[in-house]
Amino acid sequence: MIKNYFKTAFRTLLRNKSYAAINIAGLAVGIEVCPVIFVIIQFELSYDGFHENKDRIYLNEKVANFYQQERRMSDLYTVFAILSIFLSCLGLYGLASFMAVQRLKEVGIRKVLGASLQSIVYLFSKEFIVLIAIAFLIAAPLTWYFLHQWLQNFQYKVPVSWWIFIMGGMASLLVALITISFKAIMAARINPVKTLRSE
Repeated sequence: MIKNYFKTAFRTLLRNKSYAAINIAGLAVGIEVCPVIFVIIQFELSYDGFHENKDRIYLNEKVANFYQQERRMSDLYTVFAILSIFLSCLGLYGLASFMAVQRLKEVGIRKVLGASLQSIVYLFSKEFIVLIAIAFLIAAPLTWYFLHQWLQNFQYKVPVSWWIFIMGGMASLLVALITISFKAIMAARINPVKTLRSE
């Protein structure tokens, strides 16, 4: 059964190469940005604890100026992360809409034969889960490498934990499933008589 899911996902990839490439790239960027945000937040919350005079750290003007650039970069990363997640959701919604239009008759036949709303949503979601897994496998090593290189610039380093990548992957999977489910529910609620009338 899992073998069929992979076959179907790769057939969809081969049929819609440009859409799939755009969406996989968008997902990879979105997945790559999530761990960066987690590490930046973890760094922001923990760097004061390493300083010997942590109660008086903000009295020192030089230390505050040193971290000012990092704070700006953190704000910039946050803006671009939100933008990339929004664009990847738009791409996923477009691909789900495209697939819904292509499979409207199939959904109508399944509904006539007694398929439930959950089974139709699952039908749409299973192919996207494979695409998200591929994007995660592309993004995770790249993210780890760039985070590791970036953290080498600091005297007190925050370790990059594996749970950050899992959280980023789960967050992107959740956002993608919400995006896809919205269009799948809309396609499943269409009256099958309207979609099968031309046959």
